[in-house]
Amino acid sequence: MAWVETGTGGYQVAFDEEGRVVCRNAAGRLLKAVPPKLNDDPVVVGLKQLTEWLEAHRRGCLETVERWMVRSLPVPAAVVTAVWADEAWQEVLRDLVVTGPDGAVAGFLRGADAERGLGLVDLDGDTVRLTGGELRIPHPVLLEDLDELREFAVELGVSQQVQQLYREVWHRPGTTAGTEVSTYAGGHYGQLRDLLGRCARLGYRVRGGHAVLPVVEDGLALEARVWVGDYYEYDECETGALSWTGPDGKVLPLAEVGPVAWSEGMRMAAALYAGRAIEGEEAA
Repeated sequence: MAWVETGTGGYQVAFDEEGRVVCRNAAGRLLKAVPPKLNDDPVVVGLKQLTEWLEAHRRGCLETVERWMVRSLPVPAAVVTAVWADEAWQEVLRDLVVTGPDGAVAGFLRGADAERGLGLVDLDGDTVRLTGGELRIPHPVLLEDLDELREFAVELGVSQQVQQLYREVWHRPGTTAGTEVSTYAGGHYGQLRDLLGRCARLGYRVRGGHAVLPVVEDGLALEARVWVGDYYEYDECETGALSWTGPDGKVLPLAEVGPVAWSEGMRMAAALYAGRAIEGEEAA
């Protein structure tokens, strides 16, 4: 840790290994907490603001890479190389399964260098280089050998910041009819505000009585929707059916819903259903 002198009583502050602000007194003894009288010290305020910025930056990196994955967006290799020196970006990108432009699995991302390209561990355990102009971070529902990749990840000791290999996936049945899926409908909540609160915690927006999730499938902007209700916030309610709409806002036939949109929509519906009030749990 690099200690920085404050303007009060010889105290010094620094970041610990977990990114928290710690303090020691003039005698060099580490204190359990930063003394309240230092809360307004410019050095302490600056370190706390930096901590908040770093956390926000890390969340932004995580959200960006997850968006690349969910939307199956091509990512220029030069972008990955440019941000690799940033520890926050590196933590998020490291060990993700990536493919080349042709969609064939290339391996687990382990490094990036402007001259040598992207360093990967391929499925044979060998270190290889990906030198193409772009790569993709595929959604797990698109990975044909997902179970094998999960097993290999365990052998390598892979730990992904972005949920890719261990993200829950749902595959659309071979034959589908209609425009709604009711698998996770009927999840009872004692009050609508509880269901709305769960939507907010999980990051799902609510509009017009629906929890909505934008998804891009093959370049088309789709939206998964689960009915949550537009009643008084203290009224009882239930999760409704899941449906998808196209770019024009019209409900899509289930047969036209792509694999990523289907999986992400079912993931949202399942997550909202999981928070339901289960009969008898209060008594238990």
